[in-house]
Amino acid sequence: MRAVVQNDKNRSSWGTRVRGGIAVLAVAAIASGCAQDGGQEVRPAAGQPRLKAPEARALDSYATKLRTAYAARALAARRWGLRQVPLTAPPAPLHKPHITARRGFEVDDQEELGLPPVFTTVPTRQKVVFLTIDDGAEKDRAFLRMMSELKIPYSAFLSNFLVKDDYAYFRTMQSEGVTLNNHTLTHPYLPGLSYAEQKHEICGMQKIMKREFGKAPTVFRPPFGNYNQDTLRAAKSCGIEYAPIWDEEVFVDHWEYREDDRDLHPGDIVLTHFRGRDEWKGTMVDDMRRFLNKVTAEGYAVARLEDYL
Repeated sequence: MRAVVQNDKNRSSWGTRVRGGIAVLAVAAIASGCAQDGGQEVRPAAGQPRLKAPEARALDSYATKLRTAYAARALAARRWGLRQVPLTAPPAPLHKPHITARRGFEVDDQEELGLPPVFTTVPTRQKVVFLTIDDGAEKDRAFLRMMSELKIPYSAFLSNFLVKDDYAYFRTMQSEGVTLNNHTLTHPYLPGLSYAEQKHEICGMQKIMKREFGKAPTVFRPPFGNYNQDTLRAAKSCGIEYAPIWDEEVFVDHWEYREDDRDLHPGDIVLTHFRGRDEWKGTMVDDMRRFLNKVTAEGYAVARLEDYL
């Protein structure tokens, strides 16, 4: 409950700062228009550009848009039964972090061959996590509405044998800005296959992704998080640049953690699955409610993974 009160206080303070900032900038704009010295225009120092203060009306309009967007998000949060309004992610970084294979997750000749790195966390100091959803078995329309209304970004990793009966569902997802990534044709245990068989699984899915969704992705997740050097060599040959796995996994009724501290960290990749009541004790909406309640309570926003790659 304390987190909710603090969040409201922060938002109240934020609103006061925005209104105060608008007033200051408005005064600056008026002053700049009246800056005269004996009828002579005050010019900037040599080599300096002329500065034009933004109009107070434009700033007020921007603040109004922010308040309107937050109100819509708050209404959606109540509609979907969330405890708090999800935090908004910061803008995508101008300079992408350098992604390398997590220590202990490398394969032989990882760097020499320039193989796609396997990683569980994106290096960032921002309090963001990345939501990734695997396979495509459940096609829950309510889930699509929920994520659209809340403006929550996520990345989907698709296996063809589970999505081929309803490509349109994932095209709808794609139209909302979701990136569709490669999770193989049939979701096999890849290290048990030959190089040629692994290449067929990964490159074959690349062809289907391009045919059905207009683009072959550059991001791939090996099924079960299992891989070997052949996996990454095959993936690279198909145009794959990154092979993220995960640091936490969320289910309808619990979380699982890779780290001993059993906690979230800035830049963590969180995994869940397209699952419903047939396999879980709840729906994808229930799953997302658990996910969002936890990350928001701990002060994390959900960011788009591909914005950091």
